[in-house]
Amino acid sequence: MSHTTKNKDKLIARIRRLKGQMEAIERALEAEAPCTEVLNQVASVRGAINGLTAELIEDHIHEHVLGVEDPAAREAGARQLIDVIRTYMK
Repeated sequence: MSHTTKNKDKLIARIRRLKGQMEAIERALEAEAPCTEVLNQVASVRGAINGLTAELIEDHIHEHVLGVEDPAAREAGARQLIDVIRTYMK
């Protein structure tokens, strides 16, 4: 069982909070809220996305790198993570 499956309810709850934050940004823009209010909401979303990303990376390391006996599978897990981090850093 994948770590995303085991933690599905928690991850979905985080995604729903993110959706709510994004909808709040949309409402603020539609209401012509001050730019500082919108910027603060965007910063909050970025922080939430970074937190979700960190949690998924940590879980991936535990599940697919540290928790794997087979060296080839461990290497594959590490390579997958490196590829994701390279994409994330672009």
